[in-house]
Amino acid sequence: MPQSLSFLLVHLIFSTRDRAPSLSALLRPNLHAYLATVARNTSCECFRVGGVADHVHLAIRISRTITIAQLVQELKTSSSKWLKTQSPELKQFAWQHGYGAFSVGPSDLEALTFYIDAQEEHHRKHSFQEEYRAFLQRYGVEFDERYIWD
Repeated sequence: MPQSLSFLLVHLIFSTRDRAPSLSALLRPNLHAYLATVARNTSCECFRVGGVADHVHLAIRISRTITIAQLVQELKTSSSKWLKTQSPELKQFAWQHGYGAFSVGPSDLEALTFYIDAQEEHHRKHSFQEEYRAFLQRYGVEFDERYIWD
């Protein structure tokens, strides 16, 4: 086969350090646009970015030339540097060390983008920790509560 082709759709989730509510409603649209641009600059297709004050969700088609770990490192490093320039309150901003990456079938892209768009409503009822545990359980990911939060 002379071509290498792929369609790898991933739902990425990561939080602010200690789930600090650092991402104000005014800041989030610019942050989400920034994260989408970073993803696109790595040759990934970003379908949606959303979230609330303490975490973000991304629906991304991963390029065949980058690993998920490389993409997340670029997203977090670049956006952290950018966030620190946005206000004096964000000078110490940091993302959590870890992240969640969950595979999604192409037929579920619409449901995923709807879920990401509805984050504010969703988090009126569920905390980030509850949401994240539910994803881990749904995907059968074993985890140790002592190490999952930083």
